[in-house]
Amino acid sequence: MLDFLQEKLSNAFGALRGKGVLTEADVDASLRELRIALLEADVALPAIKHLLAAVKAKAVGDSVLKGINPSQQVVKIVYDELVALLGTEAPLELRATPPAVVLLCGLQGGGKTTSAGKLAKVLQEKQGKKVLLASLDVYRPAAILQLQQLAERVGCAVLMSESTDPLARAKAALQEAKGYDALILDTAGRTVLDAALMAELQAIHKLAKPIATLLVADAQTGQAAVPVAEAFKAAVPLTGLILTRLDGDARGGAVLSLRFITGVPIHYIGVGEKLNALEPFRPEGLAGRILGQGDVVALVEKVQAATNQDEAAALEKKFLSGQGLNFNDLKKQLQMLNRLGGFASMLDLMPGMGSMKAQIQEKMADGQAEKQLKRQLAMIDSMTPKERKNPALLNGKRRLRIAKGAGREVSELNKLVKQLEQLNQMAKMMKGAGGLAGMAKMLGGMKR
Repeated sequence: MLDFLQEKLSNAFGALRGKGVLTEADVDASLRELRIALLEADVALPAIKHLLAAVKAKAVGDSVLKGINPSQQVVKIVYDELVALLGTEAPLELRATPPAVVLLCGLQGGGKTTSAGKLAKVLQEKQGKKVLLASLDVYRPAAILQLQQLAERVGCAVLMSESTDPLARAKAALQEAKGYDALILDTAGRTVLDAALMAELQAIHKLAKPIATLLVADAQTGQAAVPVAEAFKAAVPLTGLILTRLDGDARGGAVLSLRFITGVPIHYIGVGEKLNALEPFRPEGLAGRILGQGDVVALVEKVQAATNQDEAAALEKKFLSGQGLNFNDLKKQLQMLNRLGGFASMLDLMPGMGSMKAQIQEKMADGQAEKQLKRQLAMIDSMTPKERKNPALLNGKRRLRIAKGAGREVSELNKLVKQLEQLNQMAKMMKGAGGLAGMAKMLGGMKR
């Protein structure tokens, strides 16, 4: 996420690192580099000027230039001002007499329809809302069908009107939404801004009277997103933003620009195609990712969402008891990692990974880590229930059969067996040391 912007900002602060004392000239030089980095990342000029002015006003004081670790203090100031630029955390709350109408708008291809499905899932699962989805896009081929398929996957209701008139469909949706907590209207987009699009949107807004009007924008569009945002803001009273495709090779300019230009909060960010890949926007977390400092809160939430707590507790108890893990246990761990999207999906969230990230990603090129994960699961599935439960049964003949059944080489299966053996060796060491607390005490004694 935002690799380009992260790399540029890291380079901009490179000259400050290691300096025990900073001068105002040092700060000015870094701000020039920061300006260039933000321009190359396609951030809108008004947002750049605002950010640099705020950073300089705080960075040239005696408390910073003559303080302890001045370079770290400057980075902290930039972090604070990035957070301020990105705004406050503002979860979408539907406090209105049902049905609360949410209107999604934006250009075609920005991810509105997919975001409608994701938002419905969030409102249902996180807020307990009963949601109705309705497509008002009668122009894009299969737009209505796409939303119907998303609604089926999410498990919510969808408007089934046969009308080809957007306003008639909106009226039908408002009528059908009685008895629902929320109605999400997915409006039509165009490949370019035009008067007809805006007139239709204004008419729908006047009819539906939404409590939330959200602009859905592609984070990879850079400064091109700014005139789009300005046009939609002039047409209807925007109340918030959903930024999509932040998992792609985005330069990052749209993220910093849109919040500043529109003045409305970012509610959610899209970080993948899956329906659960819509994250509540946290400015502190995103600023941390931009500066390569990770986002521990998002990392913990991601792991918790992918983990069956009862299974995890049982596995931890078994591990610490020294009973010995089997391939059923290993499979559960691999499945959890698969639900997380693999190790690569967590790199942005891990603190201190900035300098190592490129190297790790290079080793994971072409999704090799995810492919390896699926191969390991295939080999475990190729075992009989007895073999999964008792790894000691895996003699040469059995290993040959298992590897062949999974379409892999025996050498790969041998590595998987070795991996399980190493886990069990670690479990025995921890049991002998008295569990986690004992192991920590023993390691502390070794350090002394």
